[in-house]
Amino acid sequence: MAWLSVALPAVPLLGALLLLLAPHRLRPLLHTYGLTLSGLTLALAVLMAATFDYSRAARPQFETDQAWIPGLGLRFHLGVDGISLPLIVLTALLTFLCFVYLCWGAARKGFVEARPRALVFTLLVLEVGMIGTFLALDLLLFFVFFEIVLIPMYFLIGIWGGEGRRAASVKFILYTLLGSVVMLLGLLLVWAQTGTLDIEALSAAHGAGMARSVQILAFVAIGIGLAVKTPMWPLHTWLPDAHTEAPTVGSVLLAGVLLKMGTYGFARIAIPILPEGATAVAPWLGAFAVVGIIYGALACLAQRDLKRMIAYSSVGHMGFVLLGFATLTPVGINGALFANVAHGLITGLLFFLAGAIKDRYHTADMPFLGGGMLATLPRLGSLLTFASIASLGLPGLAGFWGEMLALFGAFQPANGLPRALFLTYMAIGGLGAVLTAAYFLVMLSRVTHGRPRALSDEREGVTPDERPVVPLGSTARRSATATLEPPPRPEPYSGQNKPPNTPEPGTPPDHTAPSGGDAYLEDAGPLSSGGALPGGAESPGGPQRATGAPRQHAPDDIRSYELLAWTPLVALILLFGLWPGLLLSLTTPAVQTLLGAVS
Repeated sequence: MAWLSVALPAVPLLGALLLLLAPHRLRPLLHTYGLTLSGLTLALAVLMAATFDYSRAARPQFETDQAWIPGLGLRFHLGVDGISLPLIVLTALLTFLCFVYLCWGAARKGFVEARPRALVFTLLVLEVGMIGTFLALDLLLFFVFFEIVLIPMYFLIGIWGGEGRRAASVKFILYTLLGSVVMLLGLLLVWAQTGTLDIEALSAAHGAGMARSVQILAFVAIGIGLAVKTPMWPLHTWLPDAHTEAPTVGSVLLAGVLLKMGTYGFARIAIPILPEGATAVAPWLGAFAVVGIIYGALACLAQRDLKRMIAYSSVGHMGFVLLGFATLTPVGINGALFANVAHGLITGLLFFLAGAIKDRYHTADMPFLGGGMLATLPRLGSLLTFASIASLGLPGLAGFWGEMLALFGAFQPANGLPRALFLTYMAIGGLGAVLTAAYFLVMLSRVTHGRPRALSDEREGVTPDERPVVPLGSTARRSATATLEPPPRPEPYSGQNKPPNTPEPGTPPDHTAPSGGDAYLEDAGPLSSGGALPGGAESPGGPQRATGAPRQHAPDDIRSYELLAWTPLVALILLFGLWPGLLLSLTTPAVQTLLGAVS
């Protein structure tokens, strides 16, 4: 079954090449092309998980080891163990769900209008780099795959992102490229000292042949490159802009997979290959981790934009992952690896939901949304509540176990590490967990809870005629209650109606629905006769009540393709939350082998 490790990156790579060689023949099939290839890749990943020998999870399986550049002694060495298998399946799953979100149902029309061939090509190349990173067992091959993801993500943000996409994409590429240069110097230092780039051989040697000072220098260099991708405070400043401006699928893959490539590098390369360097740098790594936890939580409390808040939450969650690695204990590192997977599932779902909210309201500004989503869009509001309480670490959901184990590892760090210092880190991390709950609860109180503003005004006896009129844009976003001050939350945009071409008098001409690069996020469908949406709800262009009563909304506030894309994430969050041993039994043998280098 060694062919599986080659087939996993080969399928999306061949699919991307076919788009270059036969673009016109494949154009009519683009709405299913990426979906089919990503589905095939996911099927191969599931087959790999099903045939994996779990009794040998500490050893690489499905290995392919062929000469790559014989003159330099470089080999094309791929394989999977208990650390990389969950991340490979996570990558294949999230990529497939992104294509489901883009290409399924009524979203297909908008997708076809948004440079579909370039978008499919970009996502397929991105999948090649992500899966290859988790498969590589050669340092230079790891670096190649690690760098492949930068270019497609740069274009994904720069072409299909929001208004500030160009600055965000440039910031992303500069940070990550500079970090990669430093990491490459560390990898070359290891090669110069040991004469090999084979990760399996280097891990088995436990740093033999390298002096302690060399290990420290190499660990710092490699760690900086990995910390930029993680991201670790203070190297995180590219992340909020990238997440805020990226399209929904870009944010999902960036948070769900790309950040994991940085933390995976600590488990695969830095700790096992450079054990003395890891022991020396661990206290500093823990310090940066807990600062990131607190900083990320406080930054979240100050945010107005929902996507930006979720982005800063990733800084805090990745702080728990780094704290787990810094303990150099089986408990702490198992917690870090568990939190890696849990964060990918939960934050991926959060960014899907944030994208859906922005699609309906044309904004992610929380005060402008106005609250009451559980009343107006109960299913979407309920899912947002579920994902938020999973992210804040509610016991019984996947977000709890990783952070709890990371803190427990800090309670009793590895021999040679200052226990008093790590107890301090544990206390600070516990405070960060409390702040994490605080900012998610604040967000829910501002977005999902309370009465919808229009309903609240009606009960208070305030009529639209008694208030100054506030222009809200096109008639698709106006209603009889669009006269609140401060500006009210816009009515949800069902996506099955389009604003009339002629704006109402006094409406600024520049307040129009987004188009162009964001068009692929829009749902589309014909209006039923009489200006009514399917299901009996009135469209914005249809009749409106003049009494100030809120307009009724279609009951299916979650669309079918969204439900299809989000249900697997919800199921896995529940599964790993209720049965954490399913994942921990896979990573524990590999972690024990990894820590043989630092014991």
